[in-house]
Parts: sequence; structure tokens; C-alpha cells
Amino acid sequence: QVYPLESGGGSVQAGGSLRLSCKASPYFLSYNAMAWFRQVPGKAREGVASFVIVGGITYYHDSVKGRFTISLDSDKQTLYLQMDSLKPEDTGVYYCAASSFRPRPQSWDSESDFGEWGQGTQVTVSS
Repeated sequence: QVYPLESGGGSVQAGGSLRLSCKASPYFLSYNAMAWFRQVPGKAREGVASFVIVGGITYYHDSVKGRFTISLDSDKQTLYLQMDSLKPEDTGVYYCAASSFRPRPQSWDSESDFGEWGQGTQVTVSS
């Protein structure tokens, strides 16, 4: 299997909820941050949310603030993304990523800082 390993994608109607999970690789103890990115059709991949492991600091894309919650279970080495009040524009492929760098507030979603990427899981929200 390829790690990080995402799961939990699927199809849901607008207003519904989904929870994504991401099992970390064996290099989890070398991580400083884990994050979720998404590839929306016709657009560049964008950061959705990031979790800084030491300190538990979180960052969110403006479009998901108040609707999505990122969390980490360190014992299970698993990252989660709870997605509520889903909208059709949330449709896309969601990727889990891990970084050995501690992200800075102004560049928490810099893809070049993330060295490990999952294969993605599809999320489809219908209106």
C-alpha cells in the first residue's frame, strides 16, 4: 500500500457531511505537519486545511472555515477531515499530505513543503 492512505470519500447531497481519514506512513514521527489539499475540476490544487503536530495549530482555506474541521489522532497516526454543510463547489479529489517542515502562517498551504502525498479520494457533492 501507498502511504499516506486516504479513505472516506464518496457522494453526498448538498448540506450533508463526510469524514475523510488519512493513515500516515511509517515516517510519522518525522512529520511536523499534515494537511488536506483538493483538486477541483478546472482549477489548480489548493490547500483545504493543515494541522501542525506540535502545538495543534490549524489553518483553513477561507471557503471551508466554520464547515470543515481538521484533527489528528497521534496514537493512531491518522489525520481526519470532518466536512459538514457540504456544497457542490467542494466536489473534487482530496489529497492527504505530510511535511517535515513546520508551516508558516502565510504559507501553510505551500505544496512544495509537503514531501509525502496520498493518491487522493473523490468527494462528490450534488445539488
